[in-house]
Order: sequence, then structure tokens, then C-alpha cells
Amino acid sequence: MKKSVGSKHDELVKSRISDGLVKIQALMMSILSKLKPRFWDHLDSASGPGNRHYSFRRKWLMIVSFTTVVTLTPLFVMALVDYRLTRQAFENEARMAVSRAVSNTWRSISFLLSQRRAALVFIARDNSLDALTRPGRLEVLLDHLQHIMGGFVDLDVVDADRNIQACAGFHAGAGSRLEPGKCFDNAVANGFFISDVSENAGRNHQLVIAIRQRSTDGGFFVLRATLDADLFDAPVSQLAMGGNDDVFIVNRQGVLQTPSRYFGKRFEQIPLPVPEAIDGTRVSRTVDQAGRPLLVGMAPIADSPFVLLMIRQQSDIMDLWLKPRMQLIGFLLFSIVLILASIVGVATYMVNRIHVSDQRRVHALHQVEYANKLASIGRLASGVAHEVNNPLAIINQKAGLIKDLLTIRGDQTGNEKLIGLVDAVLASVRRCGTITRRLLDFSRHMEASVETVDIEAVIRQVLAFLEKEAERRGIAISVSTREKIPSFESDLGNLQQIFLNLVNNAFAAMQNGGRLDIFIRRQGKDHIAVAVADTGHGIPEADLRRVFEPFFSTREGHAGTGLGLSVTYGLVSEMGGTIAVESKPDQGTCFTVTLPLASPLRPSAVSGEGSGPIPKGEKP
Repeated sequence: MKKSVGSKHDELVKSRISDGLVKIQALMMSILSKLKPRFWDHLDSASGPGNRHYSFRRKWLMIVSFTTVVTLTPLFVMALVDYRLTRQAFENEARMAVSRAVSNTWRSISFLLSQRRAALVFIARDNSLDALTRPGRLEVLLDHLQHIMGGFVDLDVVDADRNIQACAGFHAGAGSRLEPGKCFDNAVANGFFISDVSENAGRNHQLVIAIRQRSTDGGFFVLRATLDADLFDAPVSQLAMGGNDDVFIVNRQGVLQTPSRYFGKRFEQIPLPVPEAIDGTRVSRTVDQAGRPLLVGMAPIADSPFVLLMIRQQSDIMDLWLKPRMQLIGFLLFSIVLILASIVGVATYMVNRIHVSDQRRVHALHQVEYANKLASIGRLASGVAHEVNNPLAIINQKAGLIKDLLTIRGDQTGNEKLIGLVDAVLASVRRCGTITRRLLDFSRHMEASVETVDIEAVIRQVLAFLEKEAERRGIAISVSTREKIPSFESDLGNLQQIFLNLVNNAFAAMQNGGRLDIFIRRQGKDHIAVAVADTGHGIPEADLRRVFEPFFSTREGHAGTGLGLSVTYGLVSEMGGTIAVESKPDQGTCFTVTLPLASPLRPSAVSGEGSGPIPKGEKP
């Protein structure tokens, strides 16, 4: 039972979701149909199917594509050139900034070491070996150095035999012999030596500076000073204060001599290559272990084993470049959207105008053809009426003569049947005469002329042409007036054509046994209104706004030309009137024609000047 309830609930949820999706799809289709231009799905019936010359959609696409390419190509080229030039300029500026920063710090560190070297050289030259080895002399000199320059930890004097003759500071090796090493050997060989930073237990990190000095007896001695490695921290940390930059000092083997922000502590090996021979400041690109691009500035510190390195993340540089560029990119995107919207709007307007003009051209040609057909029918009807009237007159005369002969004799015994036959012939002649008079009357009004007309008589005259079809199909017709309708000046031919088109449409929309009601009434003081209502299949609401457009037809199989109501609309408009339509599917349709009693009509009939309404949103 629970499973059954659960399955019903799931089915209900699925049904609601399906209904929601269908509604959303219908809404989207409705929105798209409103946004879609009228020419998009247009197929010109005059050009025939498959004729590509009249594809307005293709013309629209061609205009939009060509204009977009011509307009946006220079914009994209300029944007690309600007992108490359500004990026290159920014990268060059970033390289120059790194180079300047490294050079300035290099000068600070070089000056720091050169100053202390010069102090040792001055002490060695100003004091002989005997003076330096006198008790307390080195302590005084060390004290002066610490107060004036700072950074000095130890001082000692080593003779040519590696014997430490005197020392001051933490070092307590006076009288001992110096172990062989690079410091003494290099100082003796080169006259000067600076060691790598070393780690001493219980003390700060230190480095040694040693100089060789000639003595008065022709020998030499070596003056050594131990410096605190923290001397490098101040200039290095000052350079690394901004952003995510990393500044540090390494030896020629790539071992850190100062702490690094990203590569570890002192005495750790960095994962970046350090060239053995470096001439001046150099800025290059490389990548770290994570594959991130880096901008590396390096400068060797002269007469030392040290190399100053500055690491700047390439992403940081690009971020600084992208921040102002994003505003330009946003402006570029806005410009592109504006340009595309303008192109689409102008192209749609232009093609729509071409479409309307083409529709008017084809409409005018069809109206001329339609008018010529009507004129031909009128001439044919007139000729037929005249030709039929002549034999009818003879028949009428002879039948009347026969009846007179039978009547004059006075003896009608046995002739009653002949007299009845003659009366039937005369009645048929009168009927044929009535038909020919209607044809003649209709053909006379094919040419435009303004005359006094009775609207009810005009409508009944039009209905007389269709009374036989109405009888055959069982269509009931009624004409009613609520009040006396005055006669007025108008074009009788136009009125006949207007109501003939409306009645023909009503007959086409109804099945056998339908009903046609025509109501005539006053509309205010200066107008009359004629409503033609049928009980046909009706017109869908979506098609109501298009019924007066040229070539639009709701008949199945496109049996109609789609010009009847369009011509009717044009004729009513020429007469200064209006026409409206109300319809409900499967209930019927009602056309209401409102005409002024004082007509501003200019004679035109169906010469092709009348036209259907302009589609909504389009200008003539």
C-alpha cells in the first residue's frame, strides 16, 4: 500500500515537472515568435519555392555577417596590437624595476663590505705587526670598529707561519696555530678574502674578512675580522618589504646565505640555477618547482662569493597589468555588444523595409491583375447580357403574340394548357431579364463613380447574386436595420465589391446549413455601421491581426489568394471608413464596416491604389 502511494506521488511530481517544462517551452516559443522578424520565415509566393533570390533571411545574414566582419576586424586587430604592445611594455618596465631594485641593493651590500675591508686595510697599514700584537691594542681597535661601523665580532693577527699573534673579541686563540684553510691561503694569494657565511655553535651566523699586509722586515701578516652575518639582513629585508617579492643572498653554489621567503632558511640549497660567471645585473625568466613563471634579478657582489637574487612572481606582475586592462576589456566588450546590437537592429530594419517594399510591389501587381480580371468579367458580363437580351426580346415578343392570338379568339376551350405554357415562357423571360439587368448594373459600376446610394439596396443587390448558392447549401440569410438609414454619396462599385468579398468569405467559412446575418445601423451622427456575421469555423486569435495582410489566407490548402480582405481593407480606407473583425474558433466571425455619411472618397475602384494594412511595427 505504501509503495502504491509512493509511486502515485512520484508520478504526480513527474507530471507537474513535465507540465512546467511544457509551459516554459511554450513561453520561450512565444517570446521567440515575438522577437523574430516578419521576414524570417517569409516565402514569396510570387517567386515560387526554391527561388533563393528572394530569401530575406539570407540577405539579413549576409548584411549582418559582412558588417560585423568589417566593423569588428579593425577593433580586434587594434585590441590585439594594444594587448601585445602594452604587455611587452609592462614586462619591460617590470624587468627594469627589478633591475633597478637589485642594483640599488647590490650597491648597499657592496658598500657595506667595501667599507669594512677599507677599515681593515687602514688598520693594517697604520699599525705594524709589533704594534698590533701589543697587549690591548686589538681590543681598542675592535671597540672603535664596533662603535663606528658595527657588525665586527672578532679581530686577530696571523703571521706568515700561521701563528695567531694576537686576538680580540670572542676568539681566544692567541698563541695557537691556524689550521690550513681557504681563508689564510686565499688572503695570502690574492691579498683579500671574504668567506661564506658559517654557523658557529652558540653564536650568530658569521663570515670572515681577511687581508694580507706587508711588514717592514719584508715579510707579511694577515689581519682577520669576523663579521656578524646579520649585516646583510637590513638591506635585503628593506628590498623585500613590498608585495610577494623574495630577496636573498646565495653563494656561487646556490646555498642560501640569508633567509628566503620561499626557498628556506640559511644554508639550504635553492632549486634555481646560479650562473658561475655573471657580469653586472641580470634579469631573466624562469619557473619554480610548481611550474609558476618567475622573474629573477641577480647581481654578483664584487670580490666576494656572494650573489644577490630578487624573485618576483610573474603572476604578480600580470595582476598589476591586468587590473587596468580589465576596465579596457570591459569597455571593449560593451562596445562589441553595442556594435552588434546596432548592426542587428539596422540590418533588421533595412531588410524589413525591403521586405515591406517587396510585399507592396507584389501586392500592387496582384491588385492590377485582380482589377483587370474584374474589368474583364464586367465586360464579359455586359457582352453576355446584351447578347442574351436580344433573343430574350424576340422570345418575349413571340410568346406574347401567341398568347394574344389565343386570347383574341375568345374561345379558349382546349387552349388553357397552351396559355399556361406561354405564361411559363414569359415568366422565364422576365427572370432572365432580371438576371441580365443585374449583370449590366454590376458591370456599369466597375468604373469608379460617386453617386447617391442606399446601403440596404446595395447589400440586397449583392445577395441576389448568391441567393441560388445559399438555397443550394441551405444557408439562411437575414438583413436587418434598426432605424432608417439615410442615402449618402459613395462609390457604388466599391461598396458592391466590399460586401461581395465579405459575403463570399462568410460562405467559404460556413458548412451547409449555416447562417449569415447582416445588421445595418447608425454609428453616431456621421457614420453608419454594417456588421456581417456568420456561423463558420472562426479565426484563431493568433491570426486575427494578420487577416488584412496581403496573401494571408486561413482557408485549408491555401485555396484562397489572400487578397480579398486586403483589397476590402484598402477600399474601406479609401472611403474614409474602418473595418474591424471579431471571431471565436468554431463559433463564427463578424466583420464590422464603418463608413462616413459625408464620404471623402477619391475615385479609384480597384485600380491597384488600395492596399492592405501595413504590418504592426512597420512604416509605409
